[in-house]
Amino acid sequence: MKLAMKALDLDVLSMIVAVADTGNISRAAELVHRSQSAVSMQIKTLEAALGKALFVRKPRSVVPTQDGEVLLTYARRMIALRDEAWAAVVRPDVTGRVVIGVPDDYASSLFPPILKKFSATYPKVEIQVVGLPSLALAPMVKDGTVDLVCATRVKGLSGEFLRHEPMVWAAAPGTEIWKERPLPIAVFLPGSVARENAIRSLERARISYRTSYESPSLLGLLTMAEAGLAVTPLAKCAVPAHFTLLGPAQGLPDIGTLEVVLARSAASKRPPCDFLAERIMAELRR
Repeated sequence: MKLAMKALDLDVLSMIVAVADTGNISRAAELVHRSQSAVSMQIKTLEAALGKALFVRKPRSVVPTQDGEVLLTYARRMIALRDEAWAAVVRPDVTGRVVIGVPDDYASSLFPPILKKFSATYPKVEIQVVGLPSLALAPMVKDGTVDLVCATRVKGLSGEFLRHEPMVWAAAPGTEIWKERPLPIAVFLPGSVARENAIRSLERARISYRTSYESPSLLGLLTMAEAGLAVTPLAKCAVPAHFTLLGPAQGLPDIGTLEVVLARSAASKRPPCDFLAERIMAELRR
């Protein structure tokens, strides 16, 4: 037991998290700035100490076992607590205000844990969230109306790549509205990448459709889908857990992914913005 406890140091746990997030030991090694052999050896040593396999080696990927998933839950919490403790001691007097623009679909799904952790670490920093579509946020970051924008890459919005977010068709459970032709869809307003991706995929698959509802609001799209009046193409992260996810198995085409980026205004070069940007990058690049 002493050997196992000693093996659970944060450096080793960081390797475990990196391997799980990348699905690849060589890419994980790059993230933690260690050699591939060192990462492999640390994982094997930890597995021997625990008497449990943490990963299953497949031909093209490495995936966590059930025991690995359990350890990952604790590892993420321990690493996050370490980061918060460090920041609380080293940077306790950070004050100021950060205005960040985030579309509804990301604000409701990706950002609650990010903002919660950031506020716990920097309680003196005031955060204002502007919820608008990506296209509307693009000029706001240029003119400095907002400090940061975390959104889908659109024309006029350049930023640092964070992740590819998969898109899915979503519908209320128990409904078969997806069988109707023309297919009734609830989509964001013109200019939305999610809308363009969905319509392009339907046209490519030669599936007739009708726009039964369009709105800038995620809530509006979910309401239509919940009522069983349409299917809605959304970022997977924004789909409520009780909804049904649809795709090729139901005869609907693959929609692809959204490119999520972080953009900064010229006025954002100050500590509160730097630290929030760091938190966003750390969380969304997992």
